Amino acid sequence: MSLTIDQLTEEAMQLPSSSRALLAERLVESLSAAEVDAVQKLWAAEAVRRRDDVRSGRVQTIPGEQVLAEVRSLVGR
Repeated sequence: MSLTIDQLTEEAMQLPSSSRALLAERLVESLSAAEVDAVQKLWAAEAVRRRDDVRSGRVQTIPGEQVLAEVRSLVGR
């Protein structure tokens, strides 16, 4: 029986971060050049959209240290 994408994701999230990074790299490498190009174009468009949101004032940035402090408090570190 094949695992669903949700099941695979749940299993993969149990791996150490270095293993997840390796898995992500291998998955990206398995894509064709056209697929990689399409993904890169989508990410570039997303980056431009986010930049424009910040520049226009539609969203406010949060300092990295503040975000990290919030995450640390959530995970109890």
